[in-house]
Amino acid sequence: MVITTDKGALAIKTIEMFSDGACSGNPGPGGYGVILRFAGREKELSGGEAMTTNNRMELLGVIEGLSALKEPCRVILTTDSKYVVDSVTKGWVYGWKKKGWIKSDKKPALNVDLWERLLPLLERHEVTFNWVKGHAGHPENERCDRLAVEERDKAALKG
Repeated sequence: MVITTDKGALAIKTIEMFSDGACSGNPGPGGYGVILRFAGREKELSGGEAMTTNNRMELLGVIEGLSALKEPCRVILTTDSKYVVDSVTKGWVYGWKKKGWIKSDKKPALNVDLWERLLPLLERHEVTFNWVKGHAGHPENERCDRLAVEERDKAALKG
């Protein structure tokens, strides 16, 4: 993707994004952690909720990370969430939406409110999804997990 202006073509920025979610109980208190990296600089984002699920926190981390980008970017997203990666890369979420948020097993899709926030972001940015095994020593994934756990613990105290 190249952005074209009246002054010519601009190269699109490539951002590395790492995201993870955590939840104690499912549902229970949860948090997410995100690292955005561009041109040698990093930004960390995190947040939490008192009553949520792990999948909601995984989705919210991706949404918050992509929402923080001020212009369309090429994003290399690394996450340990099979739920997020498979739902997008295997096209499941697009099928759910097309069928009125009903899955192939005829059950309602979960987290529709978050999927409806994520899909426009996936149109705005060119996102490549990379899945990594969680808790397997991937440095950025481990850092995101620590951020998510800190937020989960804060949410538990508030809740």
